[in-house]
Amino acid sequence: MLLYIHVPFCRSKCGYCAFHSVPVAAAGPDGMQQYLDALLREIALWGDRLGNRAVHTVFFGGGTPSLLPEKAVAVIMDRLRRAFDIQNGAEISFEANPESVSAYGYLDTLFKCGINRLSLGVQSLNNDGLRVLGRPHKAREAVNAFRLARQAGFGNINLDMIWGLPSQRLKLWLDELKAVTELKPDHLSCYGLTLEEGTPLEQACLQGRHTLPDEQEQARMFIYGAEFLESRGYMQYEISNFARMGFQCRHNLGYWEGAEYLGMGPSAVSTLSGRRWENPHGLQEYARRTAEGTLGHDAAALTPLERAEELIMLRLRTARGLRVKSYRDLTGRDFLREHKQLVHALHRNRLVRISNGYLRLTRNGMLVSNTILENIFATLPEETPHKLSAAQEP
Repeated sequence: MLLYIHVPFCRSKCGYCAFHSVPVAAAGPDGMQQYLDALLREIALWGDRLGNRAVHTVFFGGGTPSLLPEKAVAVIMDRLRRAFDIQNGAEISFEANPESVSAYGYLDTLFKCGINRLSLGVQSLNNDGLRVLGRPHKAREAVNAFRLARQAGFGNINLDMIWGLPSQRLKLWLDELKAVTELKPDHLSCYGLTLEEGTPLEQACLQGRHTLPDEQEQARMFIYGAEFLESRGYMQYEISNFARMGFQCRHNLGYWEGAEYLGMGPSAVSTLSGRRWENPHGLQEYARRTAEGTLGHDAAALTPLERAEELIMLRLRTARGLRVKSYRDLTGRDFLREHKQLVHALHRNRLVRISNGYLRLTRNGMLVSNTILENIFATLPEETPHKLSAAQEP
């Protein structure tokens, strides 16, 4: 099982962010303590319900987990070990912003608590790009945070980067990748900028104050950026993720391969035994539900169609691709026969490859993955597959 801990606080809301988070100051003087009390109750709740379940990865995400006080991280890790069977060698990841880990001893404490993978939200090594995104740090702070993490003992560090920023061009993106790879991180997550509805950055672009690169330029950033990273020893194993050999994120691989996961904290999502639920977003409601012990009571069984769609969507995100036998095992149907015309069209246009029983997106296919998935989903049968009859649903 995978564990995810959502920390809903940030120092200030970035202009492009649509994740559930609130500025820590807006949560009030007792907001952090209220969150911690509720989270510890939830950890105990699931520990009792699941009976010391084996856990292979833990991921602290947000928000900005590095706003948690050092003592709070230590207490959370202790309670997790009491409630669950955290396996030897488990990957324990922690997201952090560069400006929030500079306090003396903070990273050392994380490492001593058992955090063994750090994910730094760098996003850009260009100060103009950081300003457009509304990030609270400068490029030099990001570099310094990386070096502090290495000094603290972290041998597995991811850096988050964003391409396709307003006024960015291919050369600027490749220059950033050159600079970031010279730091020698172990993993890089490179996301194309998405204008999320209602965010300040979307409004700025709609009003003409910022202009995104055109589709052709963005495509060049993705293709040539991936080629450059692979030339530097970073293997692309998922649409947005690159790693040195042996440093793929095991937690995210678990999601993409359909592992069961338990999410804790406001807005966290869980999927266990074919059932899914989402925690309340608001801190007050989350705290109330943890006190009542009613989290997860509104879980709903995934339908056979939902399972089939998720199998296709998640596996096609990865470089390994969709194993055709996995689709047949789940649904009782032959994927290639069911989507014969579409698969042939995608293959002719060099958007997919088929080999050794796997259907994979090419790099050009990854660029238009959303459109490909929409076309596949439009032709999926809605009837219950015989391998997952209603009587067999959890």
